[in-house]
Amino acid sequence: MISVSEAKNIVRTNTEPLIAVTVPLQQASGLVLAENIYASVDIPAFNQSAMDGYAFAFGDYSAANKLQIAGEVPAGVDVNFENLVGKAVRIFTGAPVPKGADTVVMQEKTAVENNRLLVLDEQLVQGSNVRQKGSEIAAGALGLKKGTFLSPAAIGFLAGIGVAQLNVYPKPAVTLIVTGKELQQPGKPLQAAQVYESNSLTLRAALQQLHIFKIEVIVVDDDIDVLQKTLRKSLQTSDIVLLTGGISVGDYDFVLQAAELCGIEKKFHKIKQRPGKPLYFGKKQATSVFGLPGNPSSVLTCFYEYVIPAIEEMTMRKGIIVTEQLILGKAYSKKTGLTHFLKGKKEGKFVYALDAQESYRLSSFANADCLICLPENKEEFKDNDLVEVHILPV
Repeated sequence: MISVSEAKNIVRTNTEPLIAVTVPLQQASGLVLAENIYASVDIPAFNQSAMDGYAFAFGDYSAANKLQIAGEVPAGVDVNFENLVGKAVRIFTGAPVPKGADTVVMQEKTAVENNRLLVLDEQLVQGSNVRQKGSEIAAGALGLKKGTFLSPAAIGFLAGIGVAQLNVYPKPAVTLIVTGKELQQPGKPLQAAQVYESNSLTLRAALQQLHIFKIEVIVVDDDIDVLQKTLRKSLQTSDIVLLTGGISVGDYDFVLQAAELCGIEKKFHKIKQRPGKPLYFGKKQATSVFGLPGNPSSVLTCFYEYVIPAIEEMTMRKGIIVTEQLILGKAYSKKTGLTHFLKGKKEGKFVYALDAQESYRLSSFANADCLICLPENKEEFKDNDLVEVHILPV
């Protein structure tokens, strides 16, 4: 067995970014830029009014004088005026400030009498309420760096500088292979010795939460030939293959054998941790293969702790799981030799281990918002001790 830190390092160092693809901007949300983006034009492309009001040359402005209104400039219309000396124009938000004007006063701070403008803003200065050409970004300037996560704001910014398509790191294609003769689908009556299959639904939901939707789910019996055939086919179409169950040492645990027959290079099998000790990780060319334990809580814990790091490397999106140092709200004891991942709940600066920590129980996981990581070389954790906490995605 290897340590948790060794296992995580092996996963990361054996996982490469996926090949970048070109997508339309409207399909890029939640992905990561695979190139630098530069502005092709000045944004704004002209001096632009920041509000509805009146535009004029500040040098013509005097609180004692009124400016003749020469016309108006709506947004989206380029209106030229031959001579604006001593004059003002009605202007609207987003409209180009006409040549000869350099200042805009908001309409609430004006009065109009006989088509003449009286400015009532004593705080007005030259350039007020004018968005200067190129003030958002200048032509040729770096807009967003390679590696930037494309949030809604980033998408809006890129649209605003005229980007229609871009190179991004794609989401992985994932196959879930669920093993076990004892499994029954939810909604159907349980027969003798059956249990409801939940792992595929759990993992699908966890993947979809990360905006991964290329997911194939295959349920197979505990049959080495069927499992080998299914796994071999999945390796050809998937960036990640997740197998649940069948990775321990029982007579019907065939995942390790099937992986060897399919030419998968084993990177590790078994970690000094609870839950999820029999976790398997292997590689076949660029495809990552995880053999997850069958118990539901073990499956989800191993997904958060090991599969997500692989997804981070493939998609170049870092920090999906956030680590914090929080105060343990209640003492906890364990034996040395294994790292424990406890389903926990945050309360301000404190974190509390929930009940029902057994690997087959998901009820506590359903209420958890974090995993408390207790290192293998320590037995006693007192209340008010600082502990490492992994915050789960929402």
